[in-house]
Amino acid sequence: MQLAERPEPPPPPGHVALRVLGAGICGTDLHIEAGEYATAVPVVVGHEVCGDVTEVGEGVDGDWAGARVVSETYYSTCGHCAFCLGGRTNLCPERRSIGTHVDGAFAPRLVVPVANLHRVPDWLDAHVAAMTEPLACVCHALLEQSEIRAGDEVLVTGPGPVGLLAAQVARAAGAAVHVRGTPADGARLAAASGLGFETSTTDDGPLEADVVVECSGNQHGMAFALESARRGGRYVAVGLAGKPVTIPFDLICFHELTVTSGFASTPSSWRLALDLLERRTVDLAPLLTAVVPLERWEEAFAATRAGHGIKFVLDPA
Repeated sequence: MQLAERPEPPPPPGHVALRVLGAGICGTDLHIEAGEYATAVPVVVGHEVCGDVTEVGEGVDGDWAGARVVSETYYSTCGHCAFCLGGRTNLCPERRSIGTHVDGAFAPRLVVPVANLHRVPDWLDAHVAAMTEPLACVCHALLEQSEIRAGDEVLVTGPGPVGLLAAQVARAAGAAVHVRGTPADGARLAAASGLGFETSTTDDGPLEADVVVECSGNQHGMAFALESARRGGRYVAVGLAGKPVTIPFDLICFHELTVTSGFASTPSSWRLALDLLERRTVDLAPLLTAVVPLERWEEAFAATRAGHGIKFVLDPA
């Protein structure tokens, strides 16, 4: 990966151009940098974005001009397969997404379909608003694919940005939430405590929960999460390992566990995410560690990979 000049074509019909105000670094971006996640090279990476609409293509309502927005990540889908017709566009076999198939948000300018756009509340900082996309992914995994119920005891493994979002979404659904990390996750666990969650590290004893939400993407975290699910409980796979892992898979059978997951987001999960933000049930601001100029992307990637903070957002301006 490197900084490079790319063409800036006008938005085609039904599309808009955004001036990127903030673009969050996601774990998927780290997997792309490491060659563990396929992309249509060459492509501009980045899919967590907030920006201003600066140009509108043919057929786009002029009211979008100047709007501050966040964007869903699809660039195109087939529109007629069973997944598209059922509202599960994230599973369309012909799905093309920003940041992997077409140029994404780590640039001053981004072109997306107008159907992707959601207006941002005036009170929400643009750099913070870039985290709406991972919030929508968490809403899909926890509220659409695996129903978190009031009174559930939920364990979240991995106190990174997605883990702290998952903890907040589970709490908003009425669950009692515990966040687990490693001794090296001190700053992240402190943030979890600041958000009102019980925390522990891998140096502490075993735990049990009705629902475990695995957000670390680490083999040991996955194994611990499976071992921590109560008999008849639920395991939600959120974190990506980026490679094959060895875990005690037989526990799924022995303990009759229900395993669910969530890939990316759906239009309905974006509505859930934005509702949580509007009601201020989820707080994104404590997750923002630093805003970094685009030319210092390597520093921000390295800090993200090392866990030095929670969320780093690139700002091309």
